Amino acid sequence: MLKLGVNIDHVATLREARYRGRQDGEPDPASAARQCEAAGAHGITAHLREDRRHIQDRDVWRLREVVQTRLNLEMANTPEMVGIALRLKPDIICLVPERREELTTEGGLDVVAGETALKETSRRMADAGIEVSLFIAPEPAQVEAAARTGAGFIELHTGAFAEGFANPAHRAAELARLSRASEQAHGLGLQVNAGHGLNYENLAALLPVPHLVELNIGHTIISRAITTGLETAVRQMLTLMAPYPG
Repeated sequence: MLKLGVNIDHVATLREARYRGRQDGEPDPASAARQCEAAGAHGITAHLREDRRHIQDRDVWRLREVVQTRLNLEMANTPEMVGIALRLKPDIICLVPERREELTTEGGLDVVAGETALKETSRRMADAGIEVSLFIAPEPAQVEAAARTGAGFIELHTGAFAEGFANPAHRAAELARLSRASEQAHGLGLQVNAGHGLNYENLAALLPVPHLVELNIGHTIISRAITTGLETAVRQMLTLMAPYPG
């Protein structure tokens, strides 16, 4: 069964638009997480960014209290974030690149260049009982380097697939690239997640990619929830994912 991790960052984005700098406000990411789990989500993802543009420190601690499935903390590989993760003890972390000027995470980690530092973080997390995923582009060198770090998971960046989805040739090329990367990772003993830009229109086309364990999806679910409600939006996504052959 293909699992769904719901990214709730943009619940906090909406709250911060009105209540930034305050210790209260709505909507509440923890309440949203409980609704997602009630609807069948297999995990909750939250990205604690260096600039705290959406999720705040208090949110991740509250999420650690309420999440009953699997808490995935997206984070940059910095001393501050490593320290927070070791205290928080999420079930898994996903290490991502981060730039202040970006609207959202724009690319995959350069694991080849950062292999030594990523090995050290993976070791520290393993010692604390926390699983590690690396958010990478579907490139052979990055997959190979990811396997050397000791991380148990990769998350394939599906942004190029999503952005070029309207072009059949581009879509086919990206689908092939993702499939090759997933096969390679599986052969190296890595578990494979995927995410970025996936939505209700393009998800079905991704299902031929083999060996996928979990999709991490956020913006499209939170957007649809405005008109359908959050639980309905989650259930509709799960329905689209149900045909995955496993």
